[in-house]
Amino acid sequence: MAGYSKLSKRPSIRDAIIRNQVTTLLWTGKVETTYTRAKAVQRVAEKIITLAVNTYKDTITVKKTVIDDKGVSSKKEVINDGPTKLAARRSIMAQVYDAQEQRLPKEPKSEFIARTEDIKHPLIEKIFNVYAPKFAARKEETGQGGGYTRVIKCGPRRGDAAEKAIIEII
Repeated sequence: MAGYSKLSKRPSIRDAIIRNQVTTLLWTGKVETTYTRAKAVQRVAEKIITLAVNTYKDTITVKKTVIDDKGVSSKKEVINDGPTKLAARRSIMAQVYDAQEQRLPKEPKSEFIARTEDIKHPLIEKIFNVYAPKFAARKEETGQGGGYTRVIKCGPRRGDAAEKAIIEII
């Protein structure tokens, strides 16, 4: 995770802060932090989204033999990631933390389990299934690749007068 300011932190702490805020930004869509951290988070988030936009269509349909409880085998078509999408997925997983899906208010446990049964990495799925198609369509319409996030200055913070900013996904 090179290419941003030192933020007056040791490399391990700095990388953890950036990684945590990028994860929060991609999961919630908005983070409030200092301006310098927001610019560092913006660089990493833009690269992650660009990687997803460029590779999200690479899929392969594979036929697999599935054996059920009774021992009966049947053929099933499964959609797998292609080589470039798989490499991109692994690269993104190395750059963000694994955010877990939360239960909705008043959602029964059985419905939560049914909703999240097939999803192992919800943040990665959100990046490839929500953000990538949205920004790929925008790229085709406007011809603009990039500019997926915006940083808005909010003024000085009380206490230490550090410049606050909100970074959000457009």
